[in-house]
Amino acid sequence: MRIRPLLRLALLIAFVPAAFALTDRDYTTNPLMQNEVRTLKQLLDYVHFNRNAVKAEDYPKLITDYMALLDPQRLYFSAGDEQSLRRLYGPTLQDSIAFNGNIDAAFKIYGLFEQRVQSRVTWIREQLQKDFDLTTDETYTLDRTKGPWPATPEEADNIWMRRLKAEYINEVLGKKTPEVAKQTMLRRFDRFQKNTSEVQPFEIEERFLSALTRLYDPHSAYFSAPTLEDFNIDINLALVGIGAVLSVNDEGYCEIVSIVPGGPADLSGKIKPKDRIIAVQQDGAEPVDVVGMRNKQIVSMIRGQKGTKVTLTVIPQKAPDESKTEQVLITRDVIKINQARAFANIYEVPDADGNISNIGVITLNSFYGEPGDADDTKRASASNDVAELIGKLKKDNITALIIDLRRNGGGLLSEAINLTGLFIDQGPVVQVRDSLGRVALGRDTNTSIAYDGPLAILTSRFSASASEIFAGAMQNYGRAVVIGDSSTYGKGTVQVIFEMQNYLPKLAKDYGKAGAAKLTTQKYYLPNGSSTQKRGVVPDITLPSIEDVLEVGEAQEPNALVWDEINSAPFEGKPLNQAFVSPLLAMSRQRQESLDEFGLLRRNIDWFKERTDRKSVSLNLEKRRAEKEASEVTTKQFESEYKTLAKTDFTKREVKLDAVLAAKEPPPPELEEEGDTDADHDANVKFDVHLREALRVVSDAARISDDKQWAKRTTTPSFVFPGLKRG
Repeated sequence: MRIRPLLRLALLIAFVPAAFALTDRDYTTNPLMQNEVRTLKQLLDYVHFNRNAVKAEDYPKLITDYMALLDPQRLYFSAGDEQSLRRLYGPTLQDSIAFNGNIDAAFKIYGLFEQRVQSRVTWIREQLQKDFDLTTDETYTLDRTKGPWPATPEEADNIWMRRLKAEYINEVLGKKTPEVAKQTMLRRFDRFQKNTSEVQPFEIEERFLSALTRLYDPHSAYFSAPTLEDFNIDINLALVGIGAVLSVNDEGYCEIVSIVPGGPADLSGKIKPKDRIIAVQQDGAEPVDVVGMRNKQIVSMIRGQKGTKVTLTVIPQKAPDESKTEQVLITRDVIKINQARAFANIYEVPDADGNISNIGVITLNSFYGEPGDADDTKRASASNDVAELIGKLKKDNITALIIDLRRNGGGLLSEAINLTGLFIDQGPVVQVRDSLGRVALGRDTNTSIAYDGPLAILTSRFSASASEIFAGAMQNYGRAVVIGDSSTYGKGTVQVIFEMQNYLPKLAKDYGKAGAAKLTTQKYYLPNGSSTQKRGVVPDITLPSIEDVLEVGEAQEPNALVWDEINSAPFEGKPLNQAFVSPLLAMSRQRQESLDEFGLLRRNIDWFKERTDRKSVSLNLEKRRAEKEASEVTTKQFESEYKTLAKTDFTKREVKLDAVLAAKEPPPPELEEEGDTDADHDANVKFDVHLREALRVVSDAARISDDKQWAKRTTTPSFVFPGLKRG
């Protein structure tokens, strides 16, 4: 017998747990939301680069993804919840969104989540009244994001008991008494419950619609009106406070997403991406635990007036144990544009025969540019500043140059094109393709060359977007040796902001401010037609790196767009001749095998990887205490060895921009030593293994390219890299 649709829905509802009833806050989709939802779906269908990727049968997965946004560690929902919710809402979800603009499902699922949290916190409060047995051989799985939700209430209780023990041990190892440790935990969970109950309808809409956009790619998102306002604040960096972008991660920790170059956090030298903030302390007040707190609340606590102080308690990303924390005092300030600009050093690098070469290093942390005419050489921009520094370095008779992009997450594409133009005659730098296959060409049209000598580009896993365009183009033209981690980040997509107010009828706006959609609309390609998406730029010479152990990069993101290639643009150039690269690679590998600094770095990487590979932690207090003590001994040993090596570092001197000299400002801090897990900031130890090797490689390149006998055996000009056409 065929069951009618209404009867089928009634039967499904009968099998849904009673807890699916909403809380007192019975939210529904209002007219503004309906229009926003329909508009977003149309934008996804027509302008998103990957618009054909999501089918009707994919919509039940949206239920699971939304649940995972609410409960990333699979701790509150159950496997039965997932099955019931998918059966209840999955079959009709696409039509509800596309035709009705209805997202009542999002509100009902959130209502269930709120009840699950309330019930669990009540259970936690009871458990914290009891003593924990910390003498067993139990373990707790650190990352449950890819696992299933608990199948039974008993399984859920067991997981939660282990989690409580793990958190309790962290607090005790952080030198808190048992009573204070439990009070801290209870306040944390009470705060999480309170935050959950205070979430507003526009925030639920934002989470659900962002889950929808992420079915298409990881960089698309929906912004509510307040989030859009925060996004626009990035233009006015004075409002950032410490100059850091924050996000609450899967476990409720406030995580540093990125650091604004030249901002107070950057200048402290003690804050890094992936560090976690666990407490915020205002000047003269007590620290406030922020674990489990909403991101907007944490941001508002950290922001403040210029000149005021805030102390952050952080767990460094590279800390061997979560109980290892640091307190960082930061003075809030406006972003100093001069501090964010490029800077340079000249290093005295000896070769195997003891001959000294002066090698310039320009550090560029973003592709910035003030508004104005792109051809204005007085405008503060990445390309203008690098050109000025090159002029100063040439006056000091450098024999080679390095452009350091390891902290450069991108910026203005126009500046990546202009910067490339400093090193090539002219020609295409980037190709940009939309979803219809239309290709636009970004060209350098300036025939002048600022520098034509031996050149290297230093990259890392954190070099992304415009950095990858510049490095990849220079590699296409054979203009530079690229040195660094096994690849760059791999972000080869372009996002555009579509403000909903431009698409909605006036009546809808009467219900509040509209949000915006950030959608991926184009992809980047190098002159040779290869995409930087997902694969990034693979260096000519790879160095061992801790970053390669981390899950960093576009390839780690769910639903990332694929790598592909298009036709090559016509350009005069080709990759470096392997007869030129091979001896450089051979000499570098020989040093990597023989030098103490690489031996230390490899041991540091192995030690870090060993800890990263651990999927669980012991719930035996004494075992954890012993592990922590052993870890601290190892950390101090690494510090001691790095300090010893630092005494042998190359001599260097600073080269500053005229604007920085006029402002009498210090240069930005440089990268800390590779593999530093607990930097000794007072000692100001800087031993940069990757930079030292890049200096040696480019020194070798300068020596080889001057070797006339070698030059006769190859097609490489005597001192100009292959692919360079003189102007």
